Amino acid sequence: MQEPALLELRGIGKQFAGVVALDGVNLTVRAREIHALLGENGAGKSTLIKVITGVHAADSGTILLGRAAIAPANPTAAEQAGISTVYQEVNLIPTLSVTENLLLGRQPGALGLIDWRAVARRAREVLARVELDCDPDAELGELSVAQQQMVAIARALDLKARLLVLDEPTASLDEKEVANLFRMLRRLREDGLGIILVTHFLDQVYALCDRATVLRNGRLAGEFAVRDLPRSELVATMLGRDLAELGESAAAPATVRPQARVVLAAQGLARRGMLHPLDLEVRRGEVLGLAGLLGSGRTEVARLLFGIDRRDAGAIRVGGQAAQLRTPRDAVALGLAFCSENRKEEGILPNLSVGENLLVEQQAKRGGWKALARSEQETLCAHYIAALQIKTANAEVPIRNLSGGNQQKVLLARWLVVQPELIILDEPTRGIDIGAKAEIEKLVGKLREDGIAVVFISSEIDELVRNSTRAIVLRERRGCGEIAGSALTPSRLIHAMAGETTGGKESRP
Repeated sequence: MQEPALLELRGIGKQFAGVVALDGVNLTVRAREIHALLGENGAGKSTLIKVITGVHAADSGTILLGRAAIAPANPTAAEQAGISTVYQEVNLIPTLSVTENLLLGRQPGALGLIDWRAVARRAREVLARVELDCDPDAELGELSVAQQQMVAIARALDLKARLLVLDEPTASLDEKEVANLFRMLRRLREDGLGIILVTHFLDQVYALCDRATVLRNGRLAGEFAVRDLPRSELVATMLGRDLAELGESAAAPATVRPQARVVLAAQGLARRGMLHPLDLEVRRGEVLGLAGLLGSGRTEVARLLFGIDRRDAGAIRVGGQAAQLRTPRDAVALGLAFCSENRKEEGILPNLSVGENLLVEQQAKRGGWKALARSEQETLCAHYIAALQIKTANAEVPIRNLSGGNQQKVLLARWLVVQPELIILDEPTRGIDIGAKAEIEKLVGKLREDGIAVVFISSEIDELVRNSTRAIVLRERRGCGEIAGSALTPSRLIHAMAGETTGGKESRP
């Protein structure tokens, strides 16, 4: 017998400054159900969760909780209605005790006095419900991340939640901690709760969830019973592709010759909570694609290779020599370059001109005491503005006035000036128009022809295939395969990303 609908969202719409974040989204979550909410960056998951939990008010549509219409004006109102949320970053007070965090604002007592015996008894009862064995008097900050998350869930349950929303709850947990969390969530499901699970990990969806809703570009892309949905179809839905029509199109460039010099090699590259041990190498004149869904570990690999994050294990060799890469400065000194996916916050210097942005790395390489001559600055700027066809009146124009595509070209030019051995491109075409995308892809091809090694990350399957000579597939923060040359096609890549080799169905454990 099918459980009744606990939460129903119908036609939810939301805009921010004229930008459509949600467009007529429907969602149904039933009692005794764990419901996955899935989608890539910009799909609308976070906005939908914030509408449900009262952070944002919907511009249109209706929300029904237990068949009664609600419109929570804030998170407190949502909690009072029976909706509790636990975010990836635990939103509690680390300097207070576990007990104080559990019952803050709801301590039992009378006449303004707190009954501390009753507080202690209730805290033990709440912790027992989530099977958390810890000292109730310990400071929350002394607990592990997994334990803090359990405390947050326990607090949510003590608020008499009927619907529990978990936003990326496993992002910072190891496998044992994930298993403990899942055991508890299954028990809560049997107790009658409805649970929304926001996650990027497909293995977890198939291990835990009953149904899934997929969002794409702020719209509903599909709702599915997990046990009946092949992984490859789920991945294709998230990426906006029809698996049956993919075929073997968009073949990759020819494979690089094996004798080409290895520019960078990594063995056992790992960081706890971010990446399981991974081996890779990139040769001169090769574009190595990193394929995977959001959260698969692509950007984590890039950050470790460039020294932004410190690895916990593994070794990196650059030009055949061991490299420490403690900081990005170390990486630059060894001839590595990096274009972040976050162009506005980690790329451009918005208050500086096109020329200043273009030459900042070259000047840093020379040192502050040896400034570039004015004539050299003008020559370099003119050359790269023309070579990359950067649309700007001149080099003095503030970079913030340029389009996203032209800003991206300036960032590429910044690194080309210093002539790197290897450049890491993380989502280099995100947020730019079709014409600019084509020009960026042409530049990637030119880098390859010039013998520069490229690590290329893209969420667009066709783009990754068109530009990569070889691709490493990442899933659940692990390397899970490699596809090269003519075998690198959109269809095979999607099946590999889904963990399938034949396109067969995945059943729920």
